Amino acid sequence: MRYFDIGVNLSSEQFAKDRADVIFRAQSAGIENMLLIGSNIDDSRQAIALAHTFNQTASAGIHPHDAKTAQSNYCETIASLASDSAVVAIGECGLDYNRDFSPRDKQREVFAAQVALANKLNKPLYMHQRDAHQDFLAIVKEAEVPGVVHCFTDSEQALEAYLELGFYIGITGWLCDERRGDTLRQLLPRIPLDKLLFETDAPYLLPRNIKPKPKSRRCEPMHITHVVAQAAELYGLPLEEVADAAFNNAHKLFALEVSACD
Repeated sequence: MRYFDIGVNLSSEQFAKDRADVIFRAQSAGIENMLLIGSNIDDSRQAIALAHTFNQTASAGIHPHDAKTAQSNYCETIASLASDSAVVAIGECGLDYNRDFSPRDKQREVFAAQVALANKLNKPLYMHQRDAHQDFLAIVKEAEVPGVVHCFTDSEQALEAYLELGFYIGITGWLCDERRGDTLRQLLPRIPLDKLLFETDAPYLLPRNIKPKPKSRRCEPMHITHVVAQAAELYGLPLEEVADAAFNNAHKLFALEVSACD
C-alpha cells in the first residue's frame, strides 16, 4: 500500500524532539510522500528546510490566522520561497470566520493576493475554509490553477461548489470522529475518487478509531492509514483502490512523478 499525506505540520513544536522518528514511522507504514505545510513566512521557511532534510515537499503561504501580521512585501516573499524546488503549492491560504484571529477584510485581501500569485506562478493552491464559504467561493472563482480544499468539513452545497470548480478535497481524521464527523461521512461517497486526497494535519486531528490511542494524543503521518481505511469502508471499495487513487491524485495535483513500485 502506498500513501501520500498531503498535510503535515512538521514544523510544530510537538515534533521538535523526534522529527526523524516521526518520518521513519511514517515511511515504515507506507507513507511514501508528505507535504509539509507552511502557514506563515517563517513557518514556510521551516517547512522548506525540513522538506529538504527529509526528502519531502512543502507549501509556502500565509494562513488566514496570520493574515493580520503579513508584511507589505508578503507576495514577493512567497514568490521567492515558491521558487525553491521543494515547494509544490501556494498556501496554506484561505478564510477562517470561525476563530476570526485576523480581521475578515484582511483575510480576504491576503487570500485573494495569494490566489493571484498562484495564477502568476502556475502553482496549485493549498486552501483553508471555515465558516466562510460564500466569501471563499467568490475569491477562488478567480483561480486559474488547480487546488485542494484542505481538511474539508463543510456542507453538501460547499462540496458541490468546490467539485464544480475542479478542486480536490482533502480528508482528515475528522472522518473517524463519531462525535462530529457524521456529515462528512455521509458526504464522502459524493467525492469522486479522482478528486480525493488524504491528510493527517498532524499533529492535530488524531483519528478517534485508533485503538489503543497513543498516550501523547498526538497525530502522526503514520496514522493516515486509519483515515484511508475508514474512507474505503464508506465507499464500499477495496482499501488498495482508494489508497492508490488518492496517491496518484496527489502526484497529479502537485505535478510530481510517481516512482515505480518496488
